[in-house]
Amino acid sequence: MTGLLVTFEGPEGAGKTTQIQLLAGYLAQQSLPVEVVREPGGTSLGEKIRDLLLEPGQEICPGAEVYLYAAARAQLVANVIKPLLDKGKIVLCDRFVDASIAYQGWGRGLEPQGVRDANALALDGTWPDLTVLLDIAPEEGIRRVMDRRAGLDRIEQEDLSFHQAVRRGYIELAVDEPARFLVVDAAMPRKEVSQHIFTRTAALLAEKGFELRSEV
Repeated sequence: MTGLLVTFEGPEGAGKTTQIQLLAGYLAQQSLPVEVVREPGGTSLGEKIRDLLLEPGQEICPGAEVYLYAAARAQLVANVIKPLLDKGKIVLCDRFVDASIAYQGWGRGLEPQGVRDANALALDGTWPDLTVLLDIAPEEGIRRVMDRRAGLDRIEQEDLSFHQAVRRGYIELAVDEPARFLVVDAAMPRKEVSQHIFTRTAALLAEKGFELRSEV
């Protein structure tokens, strides 16, 4: 049996990390093989690129930004994601290619299809089976980030119009591929958000032949 790739997307402060941890715990309770990875990162090269991309004050033009993210993604797909999928694992990824399309396409004003095309080699045919889009107003998302830690990274420091454009990009992506996306209102209580995610993921797992031990 081939594995399953579930990606988590959303504006800053949407709660992706929390919901990934909750889903990973649910799958582990079901005795299913689950692994969690993040972008950019997950490999030695990817983590170095992550530090560069998120460093406040670092000057990176939009085109270079696209290819830096794509380079980290290529390494993660080749070294981690594809091998795990080949072993039948369920991979939960904190951001993936949709992030580049939303952030560098809509956010930076590049052609979204061009960003998608630039990632073709990096993906090597690996697309998510399910993408969870945690939707939240950018103002609320950034407030959440600032409440939980001091200082914002290079991307978080962008102005509100950038983050609003990113959110619009994500919504457009979800509208274009409704079968792949699950859009959840991240302003709901955490338990309600996770319940939506658990239910959709369980249905997909059953469809793909994974055996669930109990109901959601």
